[in-house]
Amino acid sequence: MENIEETLKDILTLNGAIAASIVDWSSGMVLGTEVNKEFDIELASAGNSEMVKAEMATIKSLGANNEIQDILITLNDQLHIIYIIESNPDLFIYIALDENANLALARNKAKNAAKTLII
Repeated sequence: MENIEETLKDILTLNGAIAASIVDWSSGMVLGTEVNKEFDIELASAGNSEMVKAEMATIKSLGANNEIQDILITLNDQLHIIYIIESNPDLFIYIALDENANLALARNKAKNAAKTLII
């Protein structure tokens, strides 16, 4: 867990970033959080762990030979990205953004963060 804090701080440099966390979806344990604006990142991270568990179970039940790369949730005024860390697929990066954020840049930032994250 050497660079979790610096990774999350880097993610929050995105225009429109609200909050970010790194989460173990199998247990729901949050490994680190950073917040730019008022947002209950702990609650959102735990809830998203349940969603990832359900999606993983569905893929397994279908016998699909695929892996989740990311999950996008679009709300009226926010975007939420759940990015599975390929080197440690029990973990994900969660990013909450306001509606003015650039989705492509945010997905790219999540992908690069996952590659450089040391856990």
